[in-house]
Amino acid sequence: MKFLDQAKIFIKSGDGGAGCVSFRREKYVAEGGPDGGDGGRGGDVWIECVEGLNTLIDYRYAQHYKAKTGAHGMGRNRTGARGADMVLRVPKGTQVLEEDNETILADLTEVGQRVLLLRGGNGGFGNAHFKTSTNQAPRHANPGQDGEEKWVWLRLKLIADAGLVGLPNAGKSTFLAAVSAAKPKIADYPFTTLHPNLGVCEIDGRGFVLADIPGLIEGAHEGTGLGDRFLGHVERTRVLLHLVDGSGEDPAEAYRVIRGELEAYGHGLSEKPEIVCLSKADALSPELRDEKFAELEAACGQKPLVISSASGENIDTVQRMIIRAIDQDKQEEANSVPSAPDEEWRP
Repeated sequence: MKFLDQAKIFIKSGDGGAGCVSFRREKYVAEGGPDGGDGGRGGDVWIECVEGLNTLIDYRYAQHYKAKTGAHGMGRNRTGARGADMVLRVPKGTQVLEEDNETILADLTEVGQRVLLLRGGNGGFGNAHFKTSTNQAPRHANPGQDGEEKWVWLRLKLIADAGLVGLPNAGKSTFLAAVSAAKPKIADYPFTTLHPNLGVCEIDGRGFVLADIPGLIEGAHEGTGLGDRFLGHVERTRVLLHLVDGSGEDPAEAYRVIRGELEAYGHGLSEKPEIVCLSKADALSPELRDEKFAELEAACGQKPLVISSASGENIDTVQRMIIRAIDQDKQEEANSVPSAPDEEWRP
């Protein structure tokens, strides 16, 4: 199934039904009077987070979604039926934005969340509603109120515990395949990965979700290469795993390029905890490994971990480091939430 993480759709709530002009006409009932019922309310537009979805591909081929119109009022004071709602079902992690693609209307992060986007129009009053002592046979009724309409953007941001970042061909997809059951495309040319991949990793009885996004290059925040639109999928992660290709010419410069793109993107990515790894260690001689290690250490200000997804070197170690970083971030988050003050005891 094709991965789609962004879609623009048109939504419209239902119009209200029109009120009815009717008079009671029955044998032996003199001067029955008006009995036109009110129109039914138009349907609302809701968006709901559900299980079993991991892409917005359903909104690629159908862009218009409209709730049903309320039924018109009828004689004998019968109110029209309410219009059926339109429910948009989306995967966890979906944001709803205004047409400007900046103003957030809803952020669905938990299965079962349900948000009202547009409210249906009210039904019109029937002529029975306008009966007065001086106007006992009104011959007019209200039309239904028009529903609301707008264009909105749906943007999916994957829910993962850790995110993989790095230049193209840094070994991110190979690492994901080595630590999880995911089967991303792997090849010896840049931009093999064209859409994000998720993998569930388990070690020591613990598990976490790892997100792999397409590689970044210098100028990605300006649209170079595949751009930085996929960085949204690691916004919600607790830790970043930064892979630097050990077989590259200048690992220090490769690290600085990615850090520059993270800072240019913003949204708090540059402040996230980061684990730096020198990948493809199996392709380096001992002397070259020490040289690349020293260059990368000077650039990132921490001791990078030397790994090899092909030989399995330090793969378990980096997974344990990710779990520790996730636990530490959760602890800091829990400590930052102010506890509710104890209420004074009262008799």
